[in-house]
Amino acid sequence: MGAELVSYTSAMLAPSNVGFGVRSIEWLRGHGGAWLVSDIERVYYSVNAPAKGGPPLKVLPEVGLQNGGSVAPYAPAPIAPIINPPLPGEGVWRPTGPLVGGAAPLLVTTFRPDANYPQMVAGVAWMDRSRTSLQLYPGRYEPPAGAFRGPMEVPPQLRGGLLATFNSGFKLEDSGGGFAALGQVYAPLHDGMATLVGFRDGSVDVREWTGPPQPGPSVLFARQNLPLILENGQLNPNLSDGSQWGATLGNAIRVWRSGIGADARGDLLYAGADNQTAESLALILQRAGAVRAMELDINSEWVTFNFYGAPGASEPSKLLPGMTRDVTRYLEPDDRDFLAVYSRSGG
Repeated sequence: MGAELVSYTSAMLAPSNVGFGVRSIEWLRGHGGAWLVSDIERVYYSVNAPAKGGPPLKVLPEVGLQNGGSVAPYAPAPIAPIINPPLPGEGVWRPTGPLVGGAAPLLVTTFRPDANYPQMVAGVAWMDRSRTSLQLYPGRYEPPAGAFRGPMEVPPQLRGGLLATFNSGFKLEDSGGGFAALGQVYAPLHDGMATLVGFRDGSVDVREWTGPPQPGPSVLFARQNLPLILENGQLNPNLSDGSQWGATLGNAIRVWRSGIGADARGDLLYAGADNQTAESLALILQRAGAVRAMELDINSEWVTFNFYGAPGASEPSKLLPGMTRDVTRYLEPDDRDFLAVYSRSGG
């Protein structure tokens, strides 16, 4: 008992940007109490599960530049509405600043993804592969291995070209995945796992990993998390198998979930929404145009997508107002690993 008290006290006194309650739960989960946390979460989310039906929304959250903006040489088609009539601006891509090549390389939109739950709203961001670049950054404690942590935040000297930041995947102890970034391999990569991989030529993809445990010199970063939820435009047939989608909540409990996908052109799509299952998250990304996709982190403490209206990480905004973490998350050291989206010259 004395050793556990010392461990808990040390964990609570360690540097962190996460609240005391969440850190206490995380400590309990990692010290033999994972079963208890899982049971409590299941009961809580089951009791608070959203009811079907109810009055439809009359307006969607404002996101992006509402009065239009520069038109890019290419932009994805609007997301077709599921609930008719659509609300003003529903599924319509809106630009966010700063511009690259005279137009916004990052577009955002919101839409209602499920007719059975007419008050649910999903947020989606599209990133132009030719005018953006990504970088994966380790956090203060995740990944757990590796003495070199890097900046643990968006480096101040790179914020002039910052477009967006968003959450990464599960803790590695939960996902069993690999992690490579900043010239380090923090955990070896595993065949068959969904992988967000960035290459030194600037391209990025979401794919099932079939390479070696140690990625070659062409790989800039790689982050693995569970199996793909979407492949060849089709949902993973094992999405009903809860054991594959997280040790605590599995696939069916409705919580905040996030995911990342690639469309047929090779551009990236991020999606986040509350009250989602693994399957409904896959459907959101599929509807937005993804042909391959993977789940990222879940629960309100971890799902974050912030974009910036002006250079220097100025005018930050959330993709959805219900995302609970501060709009300046990742502009200071963060406990978890994350991804930053930067502007680059068009190709």
